[in-house]
Amino acid sequence: MKYGFIGLGNMTTAIIKGMCNSGDFDSSYIYGYNRTKSKTTKLATSYGIQPTTSIEELMVNCDVIILGVKPQMLPDVLPEVKNYLQEKHMIVSIAAGKNLNYFQGYLSESTPIIRVMPNINALIGASTSCYTANEQVTDSQLRLITTLFETIGTIIEVPEHLFSIFTTIGGASPAFTYMYIDALARAAVREGMPKNMALDIAANAVLGSAKMILQSKEHPWALVDQVCSPGGTTIQGVSSLQSNHFETTIHDAVAAVTDKDRSLSK
Repeated sequence: MKYGFIGLGNMTTAIIKGMCNSGDFDSSYIYGYNRTKSKTTKLATSYGIQPTTSIEELMVNCDVIILGVKPQMLPDVLPEVKNYLQEKHMIVSIAAGKNLNYFQGYLSESTPIIRVMPNINALIGASTSCYTANEQVTDSQLRLITTLFETIGTIIEVPEHLFSIFTTIGGASPAFTYMYIDALARAAVREGMPKNMALDIAANAVLGSAKMILQSKEHPWALVDQVCSPGGTTIQGVSSLQSNHFETTIHDAVAAVTDKDRSLSK
């Protein structure tokens, strides 16, 4: 099985890196194409993938085609993909906001198509990704794609009608979390702690808290109650967050991203 990446931005680079470092994929079976030739050359040098100079060359050589271009570039790329589409091909898209019907409209109803949404933490092999597939995708193809994306983190199946919500809580939320960690650190700086020390502490505390939720299986609010002693310090901070509409602010941010993602599919 040979894998072809159309578009070699940060996310596809992270995926290629994960595949090559996993030991499960042979870099000589990974092909790349990018309009900017220097990106292709760089990845070929760094990871030993096969550089191509056109979409035609990539598709003739590959079985799994991963579309890593931005959503606004798809109307230019997909007709060319269709020109060289063969029965052997499976199409994988990581473009936000474009559903399975969108791709079938450009390609063919018989084409196996999988949508995957990774997040930026793929850059360190810690992505939370989701996928959905059309009826033409076989069980063996699904296993292949989950194995591929497990090289950059975890991946779960999500019904397509929930994809926009996943885009927010799985795709955009790292930005929210980065902001939260930085806010904690800056608040600590205001209280007298050096920034680097505060950032290290805040990031590790958030990491540990996430692990606690996943491993303990307890409800987050049950864990909040465990930290908040009666009349203690933590409950003062929790009360302050609540009075300043912390939860409502998060809800509004989730709604804003979800609405934007849904608008991209129209």
